[in-house]
Amino acid sequence: MKFTDGNWLHQPGVTPHYATEVYEIQQGENDVTLIVPCHPIRHRGDTLAGPVLTIKLWSPREGIIGVKEWHYEGVKAVGPDFELVTECVQTTTEITEEVIRFTSGSLTAIVDRKSFCITFKDGERVVTSSPSRGAAYMEIADDGAYCLGKLSLGVGENVYGLGERFTTFVKNGQVVNIWNEDGGTNSDQAYKNVPFYLTNRGYGVFVNHPGKVSFEVGSERTNLVQFSVGGESLEYFVVNGPTPKEVLNRYTALTGRAPVPPAWSFGLWLTTSFTTNYDEETVTSFIQGMADRDIPLSVFHYDCFWMKGMNWCDFQWDPTVFPDPKGMIDRLHARGLKVCVWINPYIAQASSLFAEGAAKGYFIKRANGDVWQWDMWQPGMTIVDFTNPKATEWYKSKLSALIDTGVDALKTDFGERIPTDAVYSDGSNPERMHNYYTQLYNQASYEILEEKKGEAVLFARSGTAGGQQFPCHWGGDCWSTFEAMAETLRGGLSLGLSGFGFWSHDIGGFEGKPLEALYKRWVAFGLLSSHSRLHGNNSYRVPWVYGDEACDVLRFFTKLKHRLMPYLWAKAWEANEQGLPLLRSMHLEFPDDPGCDALDRQYMLGDSILVAPIFSEDGVVDFYLPKGTWTHLLTGVKVEGNGWRRESHDFMSLPIYVKENTLLATGRDDVVDYDTRIEPKLKWYCPQESSVAVLRGPKGEKVELQARADSGKADIESEPSISWSWA
Repeated sequence: MKFTDGNWLHQPGVTPHYATEVYEIQQGENDVTLIVPCHPIRHRGDTLAGPVLTIKLWSPREGIIGVKEWHYEGVKAVGPDFELVTECVQTTTEITEEVIRFTSGSLTAIVDRKSFCITFKDGERVVTSSPSRGAAYMEIADDGAYCLGKLSLGVGENVYGLGERFTTFVKNGQVVNIWNEDGGTNSDQAYKNVPFYLTNRGYGVFVNHPGKVSFEVGSERTNLVQFSVGGESLEYFVVNGPTPKEVLNRYTALTGRAPVPPAWSFGLWLTTSFTTNYDEETVTSFIQGMADRDIPLSVFHYDCFWMKGMNWCDFQWDPTVFPDPKGMIDRLHARGLKVCVWINPYIAQASSLFAEGAAKGYFIKRANGDVWQWDMWQPGMTIVDFTNPKATEWYKSKLSALIDTGVDALKTDFGERIPTDAVYSDGSNPERMHNYYTQLYNQASYEILEEKKGEAVLFARSGTAGGQQFPCHWGGDCWSTFEAMAETLRGGLSLGLSGFGFWSHDIGGFEGKPLEALYKRWVAFGLLSSHSRLHGNNSYRVPWVYGDEACDVLRFFTKLKHRLMPYLWAKAWEANEQGLPLLRSMHLEFPDDPGCDALDRQYMLGDSILVAPIFSEDGVVDFYLPKGTWTHLLTGVKVEGNGWRRESHDFMSLPIYVKENTLLATGRDDVVDYDTRIEPKLKWYCPQESSVAVLRGPKGEKVELQARADSGKADIESEPSISWSWA
């Protein structure tokens, strides 16, 4: 939200109150609170006027400093709030006549008492700073009050993250509103909004507000990031690095980390698609068609119409189409497949659950006590009130009965269209609940799977800060175009820099029927993502619809992903333990290479494999290789990095390069769920003095394989059954 009109004026109706100087200091055991008037105090009489801001510095975890500012403290606090994982931190406070120094770990906030500038430093390195007039309380005629903060943007400093955003990867110059919306992938709206950004200067910023946060990223002041929220208070955290991996490590320790999804979920998922016609015979023909073509399949997903139209959701299989759902699922399980079904948190008026839920008060309400309803999506639909513990258990009980039929995973669709005029059971603020609702919805769905199956995986569309705890997520509704494929990747890169470890997308695009060339190129990209799903709207995504070569391409890349499973499984545990995504921006892995700062058409799969999807029919692709010797995974060709390359690839290939000195473990190509420690094949790419390959067991058991080179020889410290070779 913009408050100023150019450099000198303010927008009509805006009355600004900028924090001016420190008047009083109250030092606590592990925090310091400042009384900061919004005007100079020249004499005692000036203490009779306001507004005055109270600003507290504190630390929720080592290396993170929180800044909380508020105007009226007596305003009733109404949730929801993000659940943060804090710890007792030993901080130090030093007060002089000129400055206040507050330190947590290696991060220090230095407050200039006269100008109220706050400089954040790591040793002698300036991390960022809040300038004079960098904290404020803004009154707007007919629009209430807002609190805002500002932090500096240096020359060449790039801003990333803020959720799964499909706009330009570098967010500089953009206005970003943290507000979940169902806008597809070709707009500035986003399904997963996260009020967290990091920059290429070695720090991150998390605004601790679950409702609407407006970011002006160099768009109101070109040298500042400004963030504002409605109301009487604002809190943000500066998260120190200095590397982007350390930033994500600290941020996800604060907001929660992703559990590792079950190994079978990393295989290929095939769906019925959305509005296509299907029954058990259709499903069986799809699965048999994949088997006949030797294309490994791990999961079959039933989209919306497994339930009867206009009854979503009643969690009942449409009896006219699926008369024997449990028997059908048993037959799929006998084929070695897992089963996923589509759900959402909305209950249509025609659903058998509507009357029951309404009578028991399990739905959100209007101010007059009526059940909140509208006709968008399903006629007369309402929304489950997850702030009511009984409603949550009721909803989970319906899912429990569904899981008892054999369902293994849930696609938790929607969760974005949450009204701001609703009344919640626990009195939650509906504006704050708009983004946060998806957290409660996904949590309930995830928990019942875990309770019933002992493991859980979602295919979730909406999310917010902390949503990474309920993996995995997919990129929403994209079009069947090369442009949409590219914007999808931008969304995944941004989400990965927002703390989410596991992410997928609709291979081939959702809206429309893809060209054969697009389908085959998207297959390569999709199978080189953490999770891989074929899905569409009104057209099937089985490969033979797109020609015989599409079957060959899908088979090849599915088996390639299976072979990479020892490597991918180890990286999955890094997401759990360190907060690092599987699909990583180039900057995350090469923060010291300025050539990687803005790259958004390629990525690192883990830390050792570079992937550049092809976004054209002719197979020509431009991509950047950082310094070092890189080996093409499929051909073994070695090339020197530190520059751009242009290559041409057929549909059975793309730029996929292994970083030098990588000891890469690969495994079987026929299955995805197996103990990757058993008889992996090791290949040492462009060896140096030594290298390590990490293997993980089914429960994360860690095995490190050491390789050392000596006069052209290698010694692999492993069991004799493990084979290896030089690359």
